[in-house]
Amino acid sequence: MKNIIIFYIFFSSLTWSQDMNFANLLYENYSKYLESNIQQKRFKYDEFIKLIEKHKKNSIFTIVTQGKSVEGREIFLIKYGSGKRKVFLWSQMHGDEPTATMALFDIFNFLASQDFCDVKKNIAEQLTIYFMPNVNPDGAELFQRRNKLEIDLNRDAARLETPEAKILMSTYKSINADFGFNLHDQSSRYSVGSSFKQATISFLAPPYNYEKEYNHVRDNSVKVIVEMINTLNNFIPGHLAKYLDDFEPRAFGDNFQKLGMSTVLVESGGWKDDVEKQFVRKLNFVALLSALKSIAEKRFITNQILVYENLPFNEKYIYDLVLRNLTIKQGDKSFKADIAINLNEVNIEETDGSYFQSTIEDVGDLSIFFGLKDLDLEGYTVDYGKLFPKIFKSQKEINKIELENLYRAGYTTLKFKNNLIRDRYTRLGINLKTNNQKVIDEIKIGNRADLVIKKNDKTKFVIVNGFIYDVATRTGFILNGIIE
Repeated sequence: MKNIIIFYIFFSSLTWSQDMNFANLLYENYSKYLESNIQQKRFKYDEFIKLIEKHKKNSIFTIVTQGKSVEGREIFLIKYGSGKRKVFLWSQMHGDEPTATMALFDIFNFLASQDFCDVKKNIAEQLTIYFMPNVNPDGAELFQRRNKLEIDLNRDAARLETPEAKILMSTYKSINADFGFNLHDQSSRYSVGSSFKQATISFLAPPYNYEKEYNHVRDNSVKVIVEMINTLNNFIPGHLAKYLDDFEPRAFGDNFQKLGMSTVLVESGGWKDDVEKQFVRKLNFVALLSALKSIAEKRFITNQILVYENLPFNEKYIYDLVLRNLTIKQGDKSFKADIAINLNEVNIEETDGSYFQSTIEDVGDLSIFFGLKDLDLEGYTVDYGKLFPKIFKSQKEINKIELENLYRAGYTTLKFKNNLIRDRYTRLGINLKTNNQKVIDEIKIGNRADLVIKKNDKTKFVIVNGFIYDVATRTGFILNGIIE
C-alpha cells in the first residue's frame, strides 16, 4: 500500500510538472498565436466577421450561424474536435466584456497551428468543443453591457425574451454539453479580499440553488477551476479571487449548472497599466487551453476542492488614485484627509474610441483602501484647480500656451469661446469650458478631480480630470481633459 501511495504521489507530481510545462510554453510563445488583427478591446462587427471568414477556410473548424441578434447580426457557433465529452464556451454576453472573445481567436490560431500536435490530437479525439465567441453582437458594436433592447442577457435565462438569449439556451440544449465556460469581464477595481492586489481573474462554480449546495456537477466545475487556479498562480500569484456566489435564478450560468452542465464562470479583471486588457487576454488563453487539456485527459478529477474554497472573494478596496494625508482648506478651516479618485471610461459614439471622465469618490480616512497609484502627501496642501480668466478663440491660440506655467499657477481649465463644440473631451492636457455655468471649485464627492497640490506654496502636482502630472519632475501624462 505504501508503494502505491508513493507511486501515486510521484505520478501526480510528474503529471503536474508536465502540465505546467505546457502552460509555460503557451505563455512564452503566446505571440505566435496572438490574433494581431484585434489588439484593442473595442472592435467592430466587421472586424469580427473577417476573422470568422478566415477560420471558415480551415477544415478543422465547422462554423454555422445559430441565429441573429435584434439588429440582424449573425451569432456563430464554431465546432472543433469529435470526442465524446462536450465542452461549450461562450463569450461577450455583455457587449462591453470582450477580453475572452479576443483570447478565443488566439485559441483558434493555436488550434490551427502545427504546434503541440500530440496535445491537440488528444483534445480533438476526446472532446467536441463548441465556441460562441460573441453572444451579444449588437451590444458589442455599441460597446455596452446590454443588448439593443436594453436587456441584460444574463438576466434573461428564465424568460428568454431576447433573440440572443433564446439562441444561447437552444444551443446549450442541442449540444447537451458536459462542461461550460461562461466568459465575462469584471471591474478592474476589484481586489483580492481586502488586499491591495487587483483581482485579475475571478472564478465561480455557480450555485444551482439558494442553499449553494454541491453535487457531482458543481464539484466538477470546482475541480476544473482548481486546474486554472494552479495554472495561473504560476504567472500572477495572489491575483486570483472568487466571484460572489449568491444564486441568481435569472442567470445562464446558474441555470446551466442546475440543468446538469458543469459550468465555470471566468471574470477577467484588471492588471496595472493594461487598459486594453491584452495581458489579461493572454492569461485567458493559457488558462482556457490548460483547462481543455485537463478535461481531455480527465486529470481535473483528482484536483482538491479546498483550493477553490480557500480562494478569497472579490472585494472593492481599490481606487484608481489615492492621495493620502493631504491638508484641505475650506474657508478659514483646514483638515487632513485622504482623497480617492476614479477614472471612468466613456464611449465615443459612432467610433471605436473612448475617453475618461474622473470622479472624486471619497474623502476622509481611506487607510483600509488602496490606489492603483497611491501617494503619501504628508505636508502637502490641496486646492481645487482654477479657471484661467482669458477667453481663447481657437485651438491654435491655446497651442501657443505653455501648459507648465498654467499648472504652476494652479489653472486646470481654460475658457474657450467656441460654444459649437460637440466633443465632450480634449487631448490638449487641460479642461475647456465653453459655457457660462458656475465653475466647480470645491473638493466634493461626485465632482470632477481637478486639483492642485502644493508644498510651501509651490505647486508640486496638478491633477487634470483625474490624471496626475508632476510639475517638478515633468513626469506623468494627462490623457484627456473634459469640455463642458
